[in-house]
Amino acid sequence: MAAAPQPTSSLQFILGAVAVPRHWQLGIGPIIAAIVLAIIVVATLFAPLYVPHDPLSMDAVQRLKGPSSEYWLGTDAYGRDLFSRVMIGGQVSLFIGVGAAIVSVFIGLLIGLVSGFFRIADAIIMRIMDSLMAIPSILLAIALVALNGPSLWSVIFAITIPEIPRVVRLVRAVVLSAREEPYVEAAIAVGSSMPKILWKHLMPNTLAPLIVQGTYICASAILTEAILSFLGAGVSTEIPTWGNIMAEGRIYFQIKPSLIFWPGLMLSLCILSINLLGDTARDLLDPRLKKREG
Repeated sequence: MAAAPQPTSSLQFILGAVAVPRHWQLGIGPIIAAIVLAIIVVATLFAPLYVPHDPLSMDAVQRLKGPSSEYWLGTDAYGRDLFSRVMIGGQVSLFIGVGAAIVSVFIGLLIGLVSGFFRIADAIIMRIMDSLMAIPSILLAIALVALNGPSLWSVIFAITIPEIPRVVRLVRAVVLSAREEPYVEAAIAVGSSMPKILWKHLMPNTLAPLIVQGTYICASAILTEAILSFLGAGVSTEIPTWGNIMAEGRIYFQIKPSLIFWPGLMLSLCILSINLLGDTARDLLDPRLKKREG
């Protein structure tokens, strides 16, 4: 006689319902990266609510002071509170990173869809993209900032342009593969409009790789902004960012290394966390790639 089935508790049923695939199990590294990035984002986003001083307020009497109850990380060469500047500067750096990622992914998606689907346009578009990629990204960014001036939007524009060709090539490769699928050929055969084919049948295939690429662009944009600021071609010094805080502090590095250490630490933790989460997203969204690398 067959044994009666064991009753399943409500908790077991819920856990079974929300179980994720085995390849979606996360290690300790991505979890730590997510926590660190969340802390940085929340701390910088709400910085205006708790920073003790105006990040632009100067006081010559308090210049290059060490940490104290009034100035938690000390002051810079102009007597400005370093803690307030690092926290507020994080807002701008993250805005540049996220802004550059969104703009480059959106524009690259549109161009890549057209390039991958229309063969005539593909030849012209890819020659332009190859020409842009032949120029070193940092040199192109410096040239664009020099032409447009050191404003916040100018820096975002200068960082975005070199990233667009990479997104275009990624989307184009996905579209070239997907357009040979039977469901796309069927949509063409029944007379579906080109916009419908592009957005309904082809664009969804690009979402997973674009999410991963977007994380890398965000991290790269934050780092590029810091490099531009360090070279004197970044955002105006009236707007604090991690990059220009370090650029101003390098002159006094030998007598007060904390002027570079704290913004550099925040910059490093942010970029490392984003890159690690990007690698994790790639493994989760494309487990076959992880198997090939393993």
